[in-house]
Amino acid sequence: MSLSKDPEGGRVVTARALHSWTARLLERIGTPPDIAEDVADVLVAADLRGIASHGTARLPQSVKLVESGVLDPTARPVHEKGKVALARFDARNGWGPHAGRVASDDAVERARDVGCAASVVKNANHFGIAGWYAMRAADQGLIGVSLSNTSPVVAPTRSRVPLLGTNPIAVAAPAGRFGMVVLDMATSTVPWGRLEVAARRGETLPPGWAIGPDGSPAATLEQAFQGALVPLGGAEETGGYKGYGLALVVEILTGILGDAAFGPNILGLFSTEGRSNLGQFFLAIDPAAVDGTAAFSTRLEKLLTQLSAAPTLPDAPGPVLFAGQPEAERSDHQVRHGIAIDPEHHRSLQALGERYQQPFPRARSLTRKNRSKRSAPEGAPDDSAT
Repeated sequence: MSLSKDPEGGRVVTARALHSWTARLLERIGTPPDIAEDVADVLVAADLRGIASHGTARLPQSVKLVESGVLDPTARPVHEKGKVALARFDARNGWGPHAGRVASDDAVERARDVGCAASVVKNANHFGIAGWYAMRAADQGLIGVSLSNTSPVVAPTRSRVPLLGTNPIAVAAPAGRFGMVVLDMATSTVPWGRLEVAARRGETLPPGWAIGPDGSPAATLEQAFQGALVPLGGAEETGGYKGYGLALVVEILTGILGDAAFGPNILGLFSTEGRSNLGQFFLAIDPAAVDGTAAFSTRLEKLLTQLSAAPTLPDAPGPVLFAGQPEAERSDHQVRHGIAIDPEHHRSLQALGERYQQPFPRARSLTRKNRSKRSAPEGAPDDSAT
């Protein structure tokens, strides 16, 4: 079930139009223009990369948080305390993408002076795709790392109840002619949003992704929504404890280190009952501190060349890929040909635009004929975050 494919019956909208509309809509609900630009940057980047669960489809839920008074659209993060290599920010319950951008940029600037620097954030909200912040560092020649805890939807190994989040891990590094390597993954089998997209597109649940409320393997999406996701690796016998361990490490570096909410104490995703108070972590490493960005990128480029040229299995659909390659190809394709969104996604944004007198931009139908013309590249599964 690859969500990078063009959805049946979908619509196509240009990235520029979607970005502009998103920013203007956010301004309509009281978001300052510069903060609105940050949020639009992150959401549209997810859509461009084929990560349908983390892009503008989240807008209706996020707007509900603002309307209910749970999220402050005007809040700006403040630097609380720390030293040169480690600082803590209070996001003050504002937009997650804005707080993440400020905290990660600060880590990059400090890393240029000391070689390696980190920022932790508390009182944060959902920040979109974790990879965006890591890629922002890689764009500037640094290695970027981004982590976040999330609401509890994953059952730790041997548990039948959800106690941890999908707790994404993202790492990005500049790679010369290959652009960059971008690992952006959930520490669960799939992100929770992947189930939501599957439900709205009428897709089925593959085995091994989730358990039902009684702890047995979920056979349907309904059982999965009532139960829990399982850690990356699945059952204990297939290494699921490794995914559980990774999620726990993310929790330590975000909620615990940042003095934010953690584990089962985090409210449900996009709950209007109270603040999320998520914890997030951003690390920037400057290769120039020990060698030089060009030398680092050259070595990584050589490794990727070797990986790409590896002999493949007889039934392999193509060459060996590296992390972030399918998403980058999908993004390049959709910049040129427009972003494909599914029918329910399109309807939800149209309805949101009507409510706030911000008409959604014209989108053309994704018919079989123009689906063929688009010839969209086959991307990796949408496994980035919550």
